[in-house]
Amino acid sequence: MSLMDSGKVLPLTAVAWTSNLGCCPKDFTLISITEDGAAANFTRGFGMKSGYYLCYSKDLKGSVVVSDIQVISDKDSIPHGYSYIREFLDSKTSVSKKKRVVVRTSPVANVETAVLDIKLTAKSKMLLQHYTYVGDIHGYVLWCRKGHFSSPTPKAKPRSISLEMRSLSLEEPSAPALPFRPRNLPPIPQQSRLSNRRHSLQAGDVLNTPADNSLQAITALDGVPFSLHPDFDLQASGTALQFNSQLNNIRIKSVKDIENEYNYTFTVEESAAKRIRPSIST
Repeated sequence: MSLMDSGKVLPLTAVAWTSNLGCCPKDFTLISITEDGAAANFTRGFGMKSGYYLCYSKDLKGSVVVSDIQVISDKDSIPHGYSYIREFLDSKTSVSKKKRVVVRTSPVANVETAVLDIKLTAKSKMLLQHYTYVGDIHGYVLWCRKGHFSSPTPKAKPRSISLEMRSLSLEEPSAPALPFRPRNLPPIPQQSRLSNRRHSLQAGDVLNTPADNSLQAITALDGVPFSLHPDFDLQASGTALQFNSQLNNIRIKSVKDIENEYNYTFTVEESAAKRIRPSIST
């Protein structure tokens, strides 16, 4: 199975015109011969200055791929999302404008299929297997092959963390390993981490602390006695009887009692509203 049949092939990332190998960039491949053995030198015909060639690149440094390629005439408007291919020409070469090659590029992460290869033939009747006809351009036929591609996975660079950066980490340092001891010996009792203020509490309060004797159960009110202010202590101030007598004098009224006491019929307002204002005779 070939590399292309197995799907392990890089897609095209750019297509361009070039005058010769000297003008062709290093990361581009120049198409000098067609599939049927003819020279792939595009010429302008009568009065031509110099020929030019098609070239393509598969360099993924730009993170874009060629998702489609078309051939349009000078009378057609360029499709949306497409652009003319680049030109690496010398001063003696110019590309014919009668037919142009346009490509559509997409980010490599947004597409699953792309243009994998392009080829040229000098005879329009010749068919290339697994290739799609793109169009005729200046006496040649342009073909392309599309499919799934495999992009190299970027390797993460290891980062070196200095001691100063590690000291700023929010993660708690790992607990030191306990020393080795035989299994038959009883476990070593842990020392209590209670503060001096905590020792003044009763023994029953100490039993309510967590199993690990941590300080998380200690609050600011631990060990502080609770008592009411004398102004609010009814028994101490002697105002309990007076307060109870005031409560006994409170009368609880029913809905009917409230309606009878505060009932108002609005008779005066209704009679005033019904009065007819006297008319002034002219």
